Amino acid sequence: AELVVIDYEPLPVVMDMDAAATNEILLFPELGTNIGAQLDLPAIDDLFNGADVVVEQRMINRRMAPAPMEGRVAAATWDGARLTLYASTQGVSATRDGIVGIFGLDKEAVRVIAADVGGGFGAKGGLSPEEIIVLWATLRLGGTLRWAETRTENLLAMSHGRGQVQTLKMGATNDGQIVGMHMDIAQEAGAYPDVGAGLPVMTMMMASGVYRFPRIAYTSRSYVTNTTPTGAFRGAGRPEAAYAIERTLDVLAAKLGLDPIELRRRNFIANDAFPVTTQVGTVYDSGDYGGALDRALKAADYGALRAEQQRRRDSNARVQLGIGVACYVEITGVMPGLEPARIVINGDGSVTVYSGSTPHGQGHVTSWAMVASERLGIPMDRIEVLFGDTDRDPAGVVTGGSRSAQVCGVVVGRASDLVAEKARHIAANLLEAAVDDVVLDTETGRFHVAGTPAIAKSWIEVAAAATESLEAEDAFEAVAPTFPFGANVAVIELDTETGRVSLVRFVGCDDAGVLLNPLLAEGQLHGGMGAGVAQALIEEIQYDNDGNPMTTNFADYGAISAAELPSFELVHMATPTPINELGAKGIGESGTVGATPAVINAVVDALSFYGVHHLDMPASPQRVWDALQSVGR
Repeated sequence: AELVVIDYEPLPVVMDMDAAATNEILLFPELGTNIGAQLDLPAIDDLFNGADVVVEQRMINRRMAPAPMEGRVAAATWDGARLTLYASTQGVSATRDGIVGIFGLDKEAVRVIAADVGGGFGAKGGLSPEEIIVLWATLRLGGTLRWAETRTENLLAMSHGRGQVQTLKMGATNDGQIVGMHMDIAQEAGAYPDVGAGLPVMTMMMASGVYRFPRIAYTSRSYVTNTTPTGAFRGAGRPEAAYAIERTLDVLAAKLGLDPIELRRRNFIANDAFPVTTQVGTVYDSGDYGGALDRALKAADYGALRAEQQRRRDSNARVQLGIGVACYVEITGVMPGLEPARIVINGDGSVTVYSGSTPHGQGHVTSWAMVASERLGIPMDRIEVLFGDTDRDPAGVVTGGSRSAQVCGVVVGRASDLVAEKARHIAANLLEAAVDDVVLDTETGRFHVAGTPAIAKSWIEVAAAATESLEAEDAFEAVAPTFPFGANVAVIELDTETGRVSLVRFVGCDDAGVLLNPLLAEGQLHGGMGAGVAQALIEEIQYDNDGNPMTTNFADYGAISAAELPSFELVHMATPTPINELGAKGIGESGTVGATPAVINAVVDALSFYGVHHLDMPASPQRVWDALQSVGR
């Protein structure tokens, strides 16, 4: 290798969307443009008709790294007849189907296995180019090949999240009634348009937020640049929408001289309006937006916080207090597709649940066992949940988009009901009773004639009497997505001499309908809120002007940790959805959606005392200090 000399001829680079929009340097000259995708809703001539005030705000959502605990890895083996891939993926069936499509193999000739996956956050939803190369080399050479990326490779090559520049115009009357909004989005697609180029679709779907906008105009462009391609990351277009709306609402409130909370209350979608279709065509299922805000404010003791803030301002304290509020709604379960489950009652009365989902930290094993236990009356420690093997498990969809509880949870419950019904027929024969007279007591896990619990048959007895395998399989596809919502209150301290921002309190009222497991739901919220705070205060992918990555390890890229976070204060609220029989909505990304605008609103709230009315993310000490210097502080 040392005998090989490579001469590189540097080409001009396009590093930001402003440069990309000029088309002076084209990444793909044959296309004649750097626009990789475009979405425009019909123009509205009277968009701001009736408005006394129109504000405009430009905002930047900088790139973030998904940074899962486990990077991308792959091990593949080819014996001449079958190809087996051990993958770190969010969907074994989707990965198998991708392999079949790329290499032209029969589906039966491909097996994909995923064991415990150490996080994905959307970035492991499909086959990566590196995995495809591993598979190609394995098919070409035979035997077994494996690959594991380093953390630097992960930060460089795994798809990045966010990467939007947003310009919002919002008009309202003097008494705070919003009359219209124009949301314009510039989306970074990276060097090769992929999932990230389509993220503005999700932003558009949630452009109304929790408010009754009479008119909404929307335009977006996705640009190619000489950077890593963007993709789905914890929220995938919905946090961007919430940030744009909630940040601009605070700007509008300041212009009108209204309390930002009062402005929100005057424009909430009413509780009796559901189901409601927004001006962009999204149909919300259920909500109580004012109720969530009231609970969050009460838990935060909002009045006391404002009093303490005023005390510090009056004394011109070095460390000022900032209070930020954000309300959000997000879409979950939007990915279509049948989700299967198979329930098998074993001879010893234990249960095996075969799931098509591919968990990567969500706690599916616990959740599906809970659902089956509740329906069957069999203790959770007697229930095994299997997943992640295309040879053994039914074919499901990618685990992502906060869809699992409301789809996979439903089908596990349905399959459990089906196998219980089969068992009831067997128990009726054992009890020499009519099937309609036999019930399953889910408290004891025993079958008996209604009203005669003393004479009963256990699951072991029923399984022993079965003449064939006692099992049932079902599949379910949701008829529509669901829309969890919430309200967050962030409290920060800002050191005016150093620019350092510390998040001291974070109160969240997050409503995801009926919770299957409150402890797991809290964990999802903690992780989501942490990611939202990270975007607001710390995390940012950076390149230099020549396109060289500058954040290539965790020394350069400030991944958030527990040291930067307070103990989150969670407020419970449950508004069931009518979309599924569990009443459950998604929760895996909800915490992220509302956290970012709440924290930035808190930072700007502290800075507004000195005349600073906007600050782009992340609110690093340098950016805060520069903002203070710009107003002569």
